[in-house]
Amino acid sequence: MTRTAPEILAALNANVATLSRIRRGIEKESLRINADGELAKTPHPTALGSALTHPEITTDFSEALLEFITPVSTDIDTTLKQLDNIHRWTYANLGDELLWPGSMPCLLGPDDEIPVAQYGSSNVARMKTLYRLGLGQRYGRRMQTISGIHYNFSVPDELWQWLAEASGRELNQDFITERYFGLIRNFRRLSWLLIYLFGAAPAVCRCFLDGKEHKLDSLNGGTLYHPFGTSLRMGDFGYQSAAQSPLNICYNTLDNYIQTLKQAIQTPHPDYARIPKTEQLSGGLLQIENEFYSPIRPKRVTQSGEIPLGALKRGGVEYIEVRCVDVNPESPLGITREQIQFLDVFLVYCLLSDSPLCNEKVYAEIGANLHKVVEQGREPGLTLNDHGQAITLGDWAQRIFDDMADVAEAFDTAIESGEHPSYLQVLADWKRSLSEPDNTPSAKMIDTLRQRGLSYYAYMMERAEAHRDWFSKPALSDSQIAAAKATSATSLSEQKVVEESDSLSFDDYLSKYYSQYDTL
Repeated sequence: MTRTAPEILAALNANVATLSRIRRGIEKESLRINADGELAKTPHPTALGSALTHPEITTDFSEALLEFITPVSTDIDTTLKQLDNIHRWTYANLGDELLWPGSMPCLLGPDDEIPVAQYGSSNVARMKTLYRLGLGQRYGRRMQTISGIHYNFSVPDELWQWLAEASGRELNQDFITERYFGLIRNFRRLSWLLIYLFGAAPAVCRCFLDGKEHKLDSLNGGTLYHPFGTSLRMGDFGYQSAAQSPLNICYNTLDNYIQTLKQAIQTPHPDYARIPKTEQLSGGLLQIENEFYSPIRPKRVTQSGEIPLGALKRGGVEYIEVRCVDVNPESPLGITREQIQFLDVFLVYCLLSDSPLCNEKVYAEIGANLHKVVEQGREPGLTLNDHGQAITLGDWAQRIFDDMADVAEAFDTAIESGEHPSYLQVLADWKRSLSEPDNTPSAKMIDTLRQRGLSYYAYMMERAEAHRDWFSKPALSDSQIAAAKATSATSLSEQKVVEESDSLSFDDYLSKYYSQYDTL
């Protein structure tokens, strides 16, 4: 990847106001736990509404795995306040339960004791649960209890307009989709930098790996870790699959992406074919698109009953979803304002920079670099490969930071920082982690465990209790509580409407759903 072209930077500097209208949203996952740090076996709290239809509070794989979703906003502080309010409302209805504050999970029992999420009796609800049963059969339920932060990002129309003009192109959806895929290719090449800087999952409780071979070192109280590791969530113990390892989803064009994912969904897998139909959606290599684990996804909001690939073919890319950010246990919200500012700069840099097409050799290099940083990211002198050329992580990262400075400066011109650090200051603060790896979240966690003689479990319980106290004061206002109650009640009513509107049998519903892939 080459540096942003001068004419693009000149156009950016002439149109910096558009950066203030970038749209963001956060999806944050958290496990519900009991007072002993064990996975909660209780149903999704009724006071939180319907996990099927609530716009801000749902569940992911497990009934105990909450997912908080902020509305789309152009203001970082608004987004963080929205996420804060969701946490406060949730804690007001958890009783004695807590939210586990890290990506790698809490104390887990056998797989069959991890409750799979339930969404009601409608066809769409049954499909969501059956999909999760399939995930459990294929990868084990423990792996599905890993939590993360998803960062949704989209570019305003005004920015697309000047970018098209600066590129000598006509502004249309094809141009927008093409540039989003360019962003994705650059992001995939450079996502190791986010793993190094943001990785906050270098350790895990031994119970997570019961019965599995591993090469992790032992630490206090049943803790396992990589001495120089950054994010176990993004490595072999996280969202990885031997069956998916040879799968090369192509991000060169929208059609390449659609066809390679479609093929994976429609190609039977011999191991999965042996799983009963009552325990999964299909015997394909992938049941649906979401089963393909990627650090970033192109997205478009789907219509009722529409498959994600169908939505992309219908309207092109609407936004992108970054999926490789660990839950930050030192932040009650799981993510900080400074992380969001860095993500904004990084994503705009990836959007504006030249983005060569990829091939299988590049995909292999991307995977190898990511694996190295996951397991050895803080190892002194670690080398990666950039288009076949060996380069130290520090030198490559330094080059990226230098190239991002112009983008950060543009953000500072567009957005008044007020009492918060400027984008340039945030960039400089994160840059210090290159020469001071002990300041990365992963290093700080391991140092805390060593210095205080804590286990991963004990450290996370401390954070969970501190976060609970944080969200107890100040309490939500009466009007906020009334609004939250109304949203929950509306979601429960909407779930009933969905259930009463079904006109097909579940088998016919699935058949109609999967028939959409034939039209791609």
